[in-house]
Amino acid sequence: MELGLAGKTVIVTGGGSNIGRAISLTFAGEKVNLVIAELDTTQGEKVAQEATSKGSQAIVVKTDVTKLDDVESMVKQAKDKFGKIDVLVNNVGWDNMMLFTDTTPEFWEKVININYKGVINCTKSVLPHMIEQKSGSVVSIGSDAGRMGEFRESIYAGCKGAVIAFTKAVARENGRYGIRLNVVCPGLTVPGGDEEIGGQSMWSSGIKEAFPPEALEKAAKGYPLRRIGKPQDVAGAVVFMASDAAGFITGQTLSVSGGYTMM
Repeated sequence: MELGLAGKTVIVTGGGSNIGRAISLTFAGEKVNLVIAELDTTQGEKVAQEATSKGSQAIVVKTDVTKLDDVESMVKQAKDKFGKIDVLVNNVGWDNMMLFTDTTPEFWEKVININYKGVINCTKSVLPHMIEQKSGSVVSIGSDAGRMGEFRESIYAGCKGAVIAFTKAVARENGRYGIRLNVVCPGLTVPGGDEEIGGQSMWSSGIKEAFPPEALEKAAKGYPLRRIGKPQDVAGAVVFMASDAAGFITGQTLSVSGGYTMM
């Protein structure tokens, strides 16, 4: 299938770890101009080197998606380097699993800023460029938690539900400019090893401890396909949604979760 991505400029936020890493490298295989927007630039540079070996041009821009000024600077650097912005992947996410009654306002603010405000900041920053060129694709990483709710992920689930609704609204507003916006919702997706995550990834701290091998084995039984997701499972769907092959798809939410929600 011809995806039509060669030579396009693609921004992947959090493109250095886990799902973001797999997305970056899958795009790199399509010979794109890759912008890895990362707080963890050391991890980002590792991925950029891998992307370059696949035939893509790749740069890393240190970016805190919760800060609009940071995001606008990153988008400007991408535009200055490659001349255009064709695809944005809003991948950055963070959570720490706990009951809602155990959460604090400080925790709410962090989760909302990273998972929802970050999507708003990045989308707002690329849209003027896409409107001007009358084309573009935005793919945001949601979660099946945002479609069905999930135990010990109340604030995160709320943010991902907001991402889905926000995406539909902005897709309605900007379809007339040839701009498409869609959401890909993973289920539980586990990195293949420590080399696939950076020090600031949520998988390098509390989340990892919550899923020892026996817990992952038990969790897999809740999925119709009887296995946990891999980063590459999600990456393939994201790259397809961003590509010309999905050119008549907008405002949609695709679960890539082994049938967990059946939605």
